[in-house]
Amino acid sequence: MKKVLLSMIFASTALLANAQKSEVEAAKKSWSDYTISQNAGSIDLGALASKIKSTGDKAKDAQANAKPTLAADMAILNAGLAHTDLAIAHEKSKNMPTAWSYRALLASRIALIDTTDIANSIAKQKIASEAIQKATELNTKSDKAVETDVADAKEFVANALANRGTIAYRKKDYPAAYEAFSEMTVKDPNDTAMYVNAGLMARLSQKYPETITNYRKAIELGYKDSYTLYSQIIDVTVSDLKDSVKYLEVLNEASAKFPDSTIFIGRITDYYTKKGDVAKSQEMLKKLADKDPKNPVYQYYIGETYFKQALTLQEKRNKVDVKKKKEYDDLTVKMMSNIDMSLPYYKKALELDPKYADAVDKLKSIYGFKSDTPNYEAMSKLLNTLDKK
Repeated sequence: MKKVLLSMIFASTALLANAQKSEVEAAKKSWSDYTISQNAGSIDLGALASKIKSTGDKAKDAQANAKPTLAADMAILNAGLAHTDLAIAHEKSKNMPTAWSYRALLASRIALIDTTDIANSIAKQKIASEAIQKATELNTKSDKAVETDVADAKEFVANALANRGTIAYRKKDYPAAYEAFSEMTVKDPNDTAMYVNAGLMARLSQKYPETITNYRKAIELGYKDSYTLYSQIIDVTVSDLKDSVKYLEVLNEASAKFPDSTIFIGRITDYYTKKGDVAKSQEMLKKLADKDPKNPVYQYYIGETYFKQALTLQEKRNKVDVKKKKEYDDLTVKMMSNIDMSLPYYKKALELDPKYADAVDKLKSIYGFKSDTPNYEAMSKLLNTLDKK
């Protein structure tokens, strides 16, 4: 009698274990049903209809091949995920790699396609990430099918994050978009585009230090348009953080990486000029010119340091009462002195680069100040020629 009872117990245990394993098979079938439905939806219904000569059942068959709705997709995937809930809850199947790999597939796909319920997408992504980790840990025999499922699930998760970030951006929910793109940089720390996206969303969310951190990481990883990112970092530093010390540091760093940039060098020049330290600006530019004497940009901006002082003096002179002739004349002398000092540098810039339109424009202005009609007309003609090219 005991033998009979024991055999019944063993049989019951085996049946229960098989029942739990069948949950994995059911999850597998749900995933298969989902992929089949997606493939069916890709059929060219126009071509299919042309082959159907009769109506009735055949027409219904064609309609059945149409891509299912989001609700239908979600129903299939949620049913499969429910089967994995049972599978991983039971002692006999909780350590099956396939139980977790299908869980990862099903949950990650829900996270990807559910664009109407962001909270559900996030929740399913969390389930998928846990399942990916568990499937990887349990796959000690390097089952290729499990590895493929895990790789697909990882891709779905990445795409889900990108989708949520894009959706949030379009809704102008910049903090949510920032969180999505930031999470992507963690999952793929070498994707420079995601750091750029995260940086942009951070700035739109007024997270300025995070903006700089993300842009710098993209630069570090070799983002192809690091010039633009440096420009953004500079703008954030001066406009949003209002950190003049860091501003100058970043300007110098950017200028060193892009020595031909007129924008970076010009901003450094403006920085010193506004601080009343023109000598410092000239010192820096002349050192650069000594290192690279054939660079017209340095010559141009040395000229700018003098020309801008002349403009400042002109503004000051314009406010002087005409009755104060001595003060007016003194300012005029100083103004023209700075114009004269700027002239050879603009000439040198044009000599080094005969197509340097900015240098031509400044020379035109100077010759206008000096009432030098022949040179003024020559520069005007040259400028018109350059503008047409």
